[in-house]
Amino acid sequence: MSTSTLLLIVIALGVIGYFIGASRAAAMAGGKASTLHSRYGYHGSFVAVAATVPALLLMAVWLSASPAIIENRIRGELPQTVQGQDLASRNLSYGTISSIARGLTDLSDEERARIAAADPATARALLGEKGIPLAADPKPYMVSAAEHLRDLQATNSLMLSAATLAISVLGLLAALRLLAPRFRARNRVEQVMLAALVLCSSIAILTTLGIILSMLTEATHFFRAVPPHEFFFGTVWDPRFAAAGSGGSEGQFGLIPLLMGTLYIGFVAMLFAVPIGLFSAIYMAEYATPTLRSVAKPLLEVLAGIPTIVYGFFALTTVGPFLRDISGEISGLATGDYTSFIQAQSVLTAGFVMGIMLIPYVSSLSDDIITAVPRALRDGSLGLGATRSETVKRVILPAALPGIVGALLMTASRAIGETMIVVLAAGVAARIQFNPFEPMTTVTVKIVNQLTGDLEFTSPQTLVAFALGITLFAITLCLNIYALYIVRKYREQYE
Repeated sequence: MSTSTLLLIVIALGVIGYFIGASRAAAMAGGKASTLHSRYGYHGSFVAVAATVPALLLMAVWLSASPAIIENRIRGELPQTVQGQDLASRNLSYGTISSIARGLTDLSDEERARIAAADPATARALLGEKGIPLAADPKPYMVSAAEHLRDLQATNSLMLSAATLAISVLGLLAALRLLAPRFRARNRVEQVMLAALVLCSSIAILTTLGIILSMLTEATHFFRAVPPHEFFFGTVWDPRFAAAGSGGSEGQFGLIPLLMGTLYIGFVAMLFAVPIGLFSAIYMAEYATPTLRSVAKPLLEVLAGIPTIVYGFFALTTVGPFLRDISGEISGLATGDYTSFIQAQSVLTAGFVMGIMLIPYVSSLSDDIITAVPRALRDGSLGLGATRSETVKRVILPAALPGIVGALLMTASRAIGETMIVVLAAGVAARIQFNPFEPMTTVTVKIVNQLTGDLEFTSPQTLVAFALGITLFAITLCLNIYALYIVRKYREQYE
């Protein structure tokens, strides 16, 4: 039985349990709900929870642990000559065995027997005819190991299905036996909901910690090969890619050019996005009619749903050439030389297009924050004789400033983490320069470059991506701390 089918059956048992539990509670009440401690729905929810939650937890644990157990067993049964090979070769052998096992599942017994009895080249051809491509001829032990792997997986699936359905049915029956007029079903259900909320919060926190620890671990390996001062204060980025297995570690990994490009392009994008987004939010919140607002705000938010690769194409095919051509015209009118002083791929191009992408973030968030300011503040200011613009400037914006700072911080984080627009609009040149008409690149672009291609994962050329990632995390953390500092200082003055 497939996992999705088993999941659907457990959910169906939960739904059935809900209606049975609610009906049982209604029968116990005899039409008088006041005789029950909890309402009918809580009794039904208690039965549904008992029928689904333990079974789902068992499924999660089983599915997490069983693949590793099966893999270790298969690896332990491989010939000694294979087990004595290096890790990469053992992984390659197990990958071939897994591919064969997946294909054998769809074959008949006769076809499997033919493949098992055939020589390696014939077995590879037979598997290819059945849609199971292999990079090399399978060795005899691989087919038998794949058969064993398929049998173990089938047995594991059967045991999982039986155990999960048994737990679900037993939970349903046990919950029905607990139902009574004074049974505190509501308290039990609320305890389960509280545990679910705590679990979700813990997952979010643990995920963040896991990301940080994984980056720190790999970054530590990088700093063992490259001194930290050369990375953080280096002014040259030249990693000199080493192919997988070459063991090369030459190159220069200076962070300054990438960090400068990240902050420069983000700053230019914020110059475009913040004024336009904030002013449009003020207009829609304070001046626009309800009809205009109902049309303009959704249209503006459409920009947020456009994929960033589309913005990149827009920058590459439209904005970049336009800026290049218009700069050539301006240069020709001024000096007679029509040489363009703005390159098609430049900081200005990337910043302008990224700013367009960020406008709905600033506008929508700021609009929601401004409209959340209490109406009494507006009415009080207008009642004292202030104009609408004075009310906006001296009352509404100061009251909404903490939220607006948060919106701008989110926008800045979005700008720092952008990749596709920078690749297509600003290029991949890591350089130190202050001319916005020249190309630069960012940290995120180089993270992608370092983690793609046929590279040795343990080489500095690859591990540097984790050092770049932890640097981006530190920058975002500093932005958050600084924003909190500004908000708290403002609140002290405003209160």
